Amino acid sequence: MTAPTLAFFTRLLDDAPAAERYRLATDQVRHAERFGIQRAWVAQHHFRAAEGGLPSPFVFLAHAAAATSEIRLGTGVVTLPLEDPVRVAEDAVVADLLSGGRIDLGLGSGGTPSSFVPFGLDVADKAAAYDRKLGVLLDALAGREIGGGNTLYPDASSLADRLWQATFSVPGGARAGVHGHGLLLSRTQPRPADDLTAPLARLQDPIVDAYLDALPAGIAPRVTASRTVFVADDRADALRFAEVGLRRAAEGFRRAGQTIPGDTLDELIASLDTHLGTPEQVAESLAADATLARATEVAFQVHSVDASHDFVLRSIELFAGEVAPALGWSTRDISPTPLETENA
Repeated sequence: MTAPTLAFFTRLLDDAPAAERYRLATDQVRHAERFGIQRAWVAQHHFRAAEGGLPSPFVFLAHAAAATSEIRLGTGVVTLPLEDPVRVAEDAVVADLLSGGRIDLGLGSGGTPSSFVPFGLDVADKAAAYDRKLGVLLDALAGREIGGGNTLYPDASSLADRLWQATFSVPGGARAGVHGHGLLLSRTQPRPADDLTAPLARLQDPIVDAYLDALPAGIAPRVTASRTVFVADDRADALRFAEVGLRRAAEGFRRAGQTIPGDTLDELIASLDTHLGTPEQVAESLAADATLARATEVAFQVHSVDASHDFVLRSIELFAGEVAPALGWSTRDISPTPLETENA
């Protein structure tokens, strides 16, 4: 299989006020571009700063597009049940035009039940709402009539070919495949009660199987596997951040009803599917993740380790410069950016 492309993923969780989070995330996206990473994904979250820092992803992506020139930019994901699908289509198209056609539109059904309440929605209805709104969104992007004789303006160009669906489930994988969309796999996901130490591949390979089986003939698969990856020059630095971040993340998952086994740091690293340490240690850890061999893109993020900004920048450098080559994954050819030229 062809080596996967590489992406940087952020939930904009830097320990800073919102405006500073957006500045730091923009800096991280620019840094990823500088080191040859092909795409940056941003997550949408409402209301809780500790869960995610970005309720309006298209605004941020338009800003990031103005600060970059080549890196692709994607939503990972827009919570579709909480949105007007026509407005999602319009915002995505305008952002795509402003970015020079660099937007990818990732969609999901949402995970935080209380976030549905301010939108006047019942979380129990999210699956039906997702399917209904997905249909409207697809009609809009395809240029079909969406009510009152109206069609989307500006038109979507090729954006309809750059849709992705995120899922934890086998039926969700099949749904993404049926539509010919890309498949977004999470950095971790709940284990069944009778198999709490299952490797992530045991849960995600069946999703990939269902996706590939449902994919129409002639449509190339697009499988992005997101992973928690924190690369440091010294493993002690990685463990120092993980001690705080992973414990906080485990407590959050437990409050949400998940069973996270173990309490030692090593147990939490395993339970939360975390790859951390020196470049050599991270490369060895990622090589053991069987699902990555089936991915067309690997998206790395520091969450839930949640290191400080300077360490995130260094992690990007080490991942692109040492971890990826060790695994046979290549970045794009790197040419000096204006910033590098000015600083030369």
